[in-house]
Amino acid sequence: MAVKSMTGFARYEGQLDLGDGIFADWAWELKTVNAKGLDIRFRLPHGYEDMEAAARRLLDQALGRGAVNAQLSVTVNTGPTAMAVNEQMLAEILALQARLEAGGQVFPSPPRLDALLGLRGMLELAERDIDSSQRQQVVTAALAGLQATVELIASARDAEGGRLQVVLSDQLTAIKALTAAAGERAAGQPEMLKHRLVEQLDLLLTANPPVSEDRLAQELAMLATKADVREEIDRLAAHIEAGEALLNTAEPVGRRLDFLCQELNREANTLCSKAVDLELTRIGLDLKSRIEQFREQVQNVE
Repeated sequence: MAVKSMTGFARYEGQLDLGDGIFADWAWELKTVNAKGLDIRFRLPHGYEDMEAAARRLLDQALGRGAVNAQLSVTVNTGPTAMAVNEQMLAEILALQARLEAGGQVFPSPPRLDALLGLRGMLELAERDIDSSQRQQVVTAALAGLQATVELIASARDAEGGRLQVVLSDQLTAIKALTAAAGERAAGQPEMLKHRLVEQLDLLLTANPPVSEDRLAQELAMLATKADVREEIDRLAAHIEAGEALLNTAEPVGRRLDFLCQELNREANTLCSKAVDLELTRIGLDLKSRIEQFREQVQNVE
């Protein structure tokens, strides 16, 4: 089973014959990127806003997380258009002529039809529009097309998730190797701690005024406790095992992986703070860097 990405793109288009030589071309475009939740935004043509609720339900059922931009374009081809005379403009011209003649203006001849029709704006294209029944047919077809588009983007997100899973698995393997190296290095800390305790003991015994036996026991206990990183190593191993299990889960695991990154980082920080030699500190810093790379990729997981 592969994790799912929140990143994807899909386009799906179709054409609908509305009869009487009228065709409607429509196309859906879906783009998704990472987000904390499911955020859907629509861009619908004028007159098709009422289909948003049904379209939103389709996306809600198919996608778990991500910022989704859904855009629908509709182009209606009504076939050949006829020419029509701008009757309002023609009436205004004839009325103007009548007023001028009433005022004494003499015209040598009445205006010719071809001259009037040649005026800009006198002839217009008479475009047909679709009725409510035809518009509903477009809505029905577009919603069916959205279902197909959702299937395409789900497939794209699955494919991207498969590639992302390989990256996450490799990073988790590197984190596991660094954790093992930290465990091996920490095994040598008792000897280093012994040497440090001897130095601290000399300082405490020669202090002026001398340190009490109770205070001496407390200081030694604190040093021993601070240098013990076995608990952090064990927790890191447990978190890594949980991460490997999540990467093979079919359910959306992005939020749980993100929380796991926080826990991994917490243990790595504690490991660095408890390190008593430079090599263990270096391993801890490399571990923190790998965990951060892992966390950045996890942000794209659904």
